[in-house]
Amino acid sequence: MKPILRDVELASTGPTRRAPRRGRRSVTVNLAESPLGWLHARGHLSDRQLAAGECLRRDWELAQLAPGVTMRWDEVRSSGGGERRLNPTERQLAARQRFDGAVAAAGPGLADVLWRVVCAGEGLPDAERALQWPARSGKLVLRLALDRVAAFYRIPG
Repeated sequence: MKPILRDVELASTGPTRRAPRRGRRSVTVNLAESPLGWLHARGHLSDRQLAAGECLRRDWELAQLAPGVTMRWDEVRSSGGGERRLNPTERQLAARQRFDGAVAAAGPGLADVLWRVVCAGEGLPDAERALQWPARSGKLVLRLALDRVAAFYRIPG
């Protein structure tokens, strides 16, 4: 994905969403980077945890669990061929089953932050505020959830 770089104001809690005002500290951020990729790039997540998050995100997208706003233009299933291929509906159902299994493996107390950061793309500070958790507690909970999801997807580590 092509980086989308923007200069934003740097506050004591981290980068803000507003443009830097004169005389204030600023930082360049990549708006196209996911929160999971950001945490991994800074050494807060292992390769195994990143892979687990990417698997969960892929299944969430394949299951089409996000709200849709347009028509589907998938290719139609053609007859013939020796191997059995899944049609789009079967692929969607299989991804939904994997997603549900991974979230269940994470557990009820960990699934909230997992979904917010991995699937919804929320940053950890925003997820912590939404869940009314103490600051900087989400990272530990997210790491535990990603470890469980990695075990579900059988990612070696």
